[in-house]
Amino acid sequence: MDIILPVIIVSVIGLIVGLGLSLASKFMAVPTDEKEEKIKECLPGANCGSCGFSGCDGYAAAIASGDAQPDLCAPGGTATAQKLSELLGVQVSTEPKKAFIACAGAPEITTAKYAYSGMMSCKAANLVHLGPMECEYGCIGFGDCAAVCPFGAITVTNGRPIVCMDKCVGCSKCVGACPKSLISLKAENIPTLIKCSNKSKGAAVAKACKVSCIACKMCEKVCEKGAIKVEDNLAQIDYSLCDGCGKCKEACKRNVIV
Repeated sequence: MDIILPVIIVSVIGLIVGLGLSLASKFMAVPTDEKEEKIKECLPGANCGSCGFSGCDGYAAAIASGDAQPDLCAPGGTATAQKLSELLGVQVSTEPKKAFIACAGAPEITTAKYAYSGMMSCKAANLVHLGPMECEYGCIGFGDCAAVCPFGAITVTNGRPIVCMDKCVGCSKCVGACPKSLISLKAENIPTLIKCSNKSKGAAVAKACKVSCIACKMCEKVCEKGAIKVEDNLAQIDYSLCDGCGKCKEACKRNVIV
């Protein structure tokens, strides 16, 4: 009895506690959003945060509440976007997007205005007279974009960040890391791109960089579709009109158009 009685007491206590927890889980349970749960099932579960939310759970909640678009999951790519569009009954762009850096400047073809010796960070250097390069719109080249890329898609070679298209998943982390706002996500099938962001007037731009747009409007003159215009001293492309004929690229003597 000295052994059996304590065992019985402990068992009864365990039974009572178990029953209490069972009732508590039933009556105090937080109701789950069925829509949110279905959205979670479509996501890859990487919890990388590239969508801008706190993991897949946060992103699923944002989609369910209408606070986020269903095409922001970089690891899931087009397959996940397609699943979510079917689930939600909405149309989303499933076309892959890649990072594009709108600057072709490199140390050997650009002019420096002072010797920088501080922290090797683009954001830090940008605080000192907008960076060490004469072109205040151009890439500083210290690799903040490469540092934040979780997929190793950006490397810095000779002071110039280069995007590896095979590795880039369009997560957009590099977009926010660039203090010059040079990086954007572009659809893979875009035929023509302007690799310059300088909006200064021609003489100053030509002095600062050998591969900059000088707003000569030669590209505008040869475009039969009217798809390219020079605005604010910089060539701009209307992609609804551009057919990728390549005439603007041939007309640009400074190799700004690719």
